[in-house]
Amino acid sequence: MALSISRLRRWIVAAAAALLMLVAGTYFYARHKVQNALKQVPGKIGLEIQQTAQGFSISKSEQGRTLFKMEASKAVQFKDGGRTELHDVRITVYGRDSSRFDQLYGSDFEYDPHSGDAVAQGEVQIDLNANPTGTTQPDQAAPGQLKNAIHLKTSGLIFNQKTGNAYTKKLIEFQLPQGSGSAQGFTYTAKDNALTLDSQVRILIAGVNQATITASRGSIRKDSRTIVLDAPSVQSANRRLTAEKASIFLRDDNTVERLYAEGAVNLERQSGPGVDHLRAAQMNLLTDGSGDQLRVAEFNGDVEFDSKGSQAVRGRAGRLVVNFGAHNQAAKVHAEQDVQIEQLASAMPSSASAQSANRNNDTLLTTSALDATLADGNRMERADTLGPAQITIHPASAVKEEQTLVTADKFVAGFDNTGQLISLHGAPNAHITNQNGGQPSQVSTSEMVDAVFAHAGLDSITQAGNVVFSDGTRKAFAQSARYSTNAQVITLNGAPRITDIGMSTTAHIVRFNRATRDAFAEGDVKTTYNDLKSQPNGALLSSSSPIHVTAQTMTAHQSSSTALYSGDVRLWQDANVVEAPAIEFNRDQRSVNAQSTKSQLVSTVLFQSGTNGKVMPVAITSGQLRYVDADRKAQFLGGVTATADDMTLASHQMDILLEARGPDSASPQALTGKINRIIAEGEVVITQPKRKATGDQLVYTVADDAFELTGGPPCIFDAEHGQVTGVSLTLYRHDDRVLVKGNSATPAVTETRVAR
Repeated sequence: MALSISRLRRWIVAAAAALLMLVAGTYFYARHKVQNALKQVPGKIGLEIQQTAQGFSISKSEQGRTLFKMEASKAVQFKDGGRTELHDVRITVYGRDSSRFDQLYGSDFEYDPHSGDAVAQGEVQIDLNANPTGTTQPDQAAPGQLKNAIHLKTSGLIFNQKTGNAYTKKLIEFQLPQGSGSAQGFTYTAKDNALTLDSQVRILIAGVNQATITASRGSIRKDSRTIVLDAPSVQSANRRLTAEKASIFLRDDNTVERLYAEGAVNLERQSGPGVDHLRAAQMNLLTDGSGDQLRVAEFNGDVEFDSKGSQAVRGRAGRLVVNFGAHNQAAKVHAEQDVQIEQLASAMPSSASAQSANRNNDTLLTTSALDATLADGNRMERADTLGPAQITIHPASAVKEEQTLVTADKFVAGFDNTGQLISLHGAPNAHITNQNGGQPSQVSTSEMVDAVFAHAGLDSITQAGNVVFSDGTRKAFAQSARYSTNAQVITLNGAPRITDIGMSTTAHIVRFNRATRDAFAEGDVKTTYNDLKSQPNGALLSSSSPIHVTAQTMTAHQSSSTALYSGDVRLWQDANVVEAPAIEFNRDQRSVNAQSTKSQLVSTVLFQSGTNGKVMPVAITSGQLRYVDADRKAQFLGGVTATADDMTLASHQMDILLEARGPDSASPQALTGKINRIIAEGEVVITQPKRKATGDQLVYTVADDAFELTGGPPCIFDAEHGQVTGVSLTLYRHDDRVLVKGNSATPAVTETRVAR
C-alpha cells in the first residue's frame, strides 16, 4: 500500500499543477469580454464612423467602473455591404469588480453587420492577469506589478454579436508559468455562459513534476466556476492517471479548490519489473487556499490497489482517504468499509523472489477500518486497525486450506525504514486458528498477540495472558506461547498444562509441532492418566486408579496415543512402580516399554503372595521391560535381577506372568501386579541365605512355591549339605527340600561336605 500512496501523491501534485494552468487558460475565454467588446463595435463604429479614423477608442462602464476598453489605431467602414475593419486592436477587460486586467490584441478584425460576425484576421494574442487590488485603485489603473501572466494565441476567432457566441476551429496555444498547452478549437455559448474546448486538449508541465495532460474535450461554466474534462489522462515518466471525467472546482481567485474524477479512475506507476495500480469509482482532491498545496485525496467506490513490484501487495476498500503534509507529501491514510490488504509471496516476480528466496507466506489483513501514518510521503511507518480485524497467513505454495487465522479487537502494525512490515500487535481477545487440510483446527486464545516478520515473511507469533491452546481433544494452558514459522513449533511457558482425553500433563515448558501434531514437555514433567476403567483381565495396570508418570521430558504422539518419557522416569499405579531412564507408555493398550542406560537400570516393583498369606514386594532391575496389560506378561531383558525379602533371582531374560485382577466388583484399591509364574533363561542364579542354585532355564510357580532349574546342568550348593547336580532341580522356597532328577547320560550327583 505504501507504493500506491507514493504513486498517488506524485500524480496528484502533477495533476493539480497542470489543471491549475488549464483553469487559468479557460478562465480567459469565460471572462475575456470579447463578447462585450465586439458587441459595441457595430453599434458605435458601424453607426458613427464612415471613414478612416486614427486613435480610435471605446469603453463601457457601470456604476462608475469601467468594464472593458477597446482601442484601435484605425477603424474603417466600407459602404458596400457595411463591413467594418479595425486595425491594431487591443481590448482590456477589467471585470465588474475590477479584479482583472486581461488583454486581447490582434492586427485586424472584420465585422459583417448582416451576419453579426466579427472575425479576427490573423493571430489573436491574449494575456491573462489578476488585479487583486483593483477595487482600491483609480478606475482603469494598471496593476502595480504583473506576475506570471498567462499568454494564449489562436486564430480564426469568430464572434457573433447577435447571439453573443464565439468560436474558432483553429489551434489554441497557451504559455503558462510552469509549462504550455494547446487545444483544437473552442466554442463559447452566451446563453449557457459556457465554454467548450472542442478536442485534443493537451498541457505540458515543466519542472520537477514534468507531465503531459490530455483530454478528448473540455468545458467550463462561469457561473459554477467548474471545469470539466472528458477522458482526462495525466502522463509522467513512469506514472499515469486516467478517468472517464474530471471536474475542477475553482475559488474566486481562480485557484483550484477541488478536483473530482469519476468513472474508472485509474492510477498506474511503473515499478521495476511490474506496474502498480490504484482503481476507484470516484476521486476527490482538496487543496489549500493557494491551490498549490494538497490537503486531502479521497477515493470512493470499490477502491482497489495492487503492486507487482518487489512487495507484491494488493488491497481493496470501500473508501480511502489520504491526508497530505508539507511539500505535498502523503502523511496519513484512512481506509474503511471492508478493508483488505494482502501481501503475496506467490505473485512476486522472479527477480524479487531471488532477493527474498525464503519469503514463503501470503498475508491477508481484513478489517472494517484502518489508519496508517507515512514517513517521507511514501513509506509506511505505522498502521492501526479500527475495530476487530483478522490476519490470514498461508504458505504461498500450499492450498488455501493450509492457513493461519489471527484475530483481535485491534491490531497495530510496525514497519522498518524500507516500508516492510516487521511487527504486528493485537489486543485484546487475541485468537489464532491453524488450519491444515482435513485435520482438526488448532486454536489458541490469549489476551494479546505479537507477530514478528522478517525477510522470509512471518517469523514468529507470540501470545501472552491466559493462553488456551486446543488441538482436537488436546488442550493446553499457559501464560505465554510462541509459534515459530520455520520449525512449525508452538512453545508454551508460564506453568503450562496439557489435557487430553483422560490425561493431564504439567511441566516447565510445553511444545507442539503443528505439522506432526506431536507434543513435547520439558522440566519436572508430571502426567496423570485418569478416567480409567478397571480391566478384569489385566494385571499390573488394570486398576481404575490414576496412572502417574514423572520425568524430565515427554514426547506425546497424538496419532498413536503413545508418550515417550525420559530422564528419571517413574510410572506407577497404586503400589506398582516402574522406574527407568526412558519409558514409552501407550494409554490405550496400557503398555510399557522401559529402557535403561549405562548408569541407570530399569526398576520394577511387583508382588508375591506367600504361603502364610502375606503379600511381599518383589523388586526387579533389568536393562529393558516390555509389558502389555492385556497379556499380563512382563518381559525383562538384559541382566535381570528380582529381589524378594528372602531370595534373589538373576538371569539374562525373565518373563513374569501375572495374575488377572478379577471382576469389576473387586475393590478399586485391590492389589494388582501379583506374580503367578516366572520363566527365566540364561545363566539363571537363585540366591538364598543358606543356598545358591544355578542353571540355564528356570520355571517358578507361585501355587507350588517351587523353582525348577534345568540346563547347564543345574546345580545347587548348600553350605551344610554340599552340592547337587542333575538333569533338573526343583527347589522349594520355604523348606530345605530339593527334588533332583537325572538320567543315564546325566545322573544325579550329590557331593556332601563331611565335618572334621
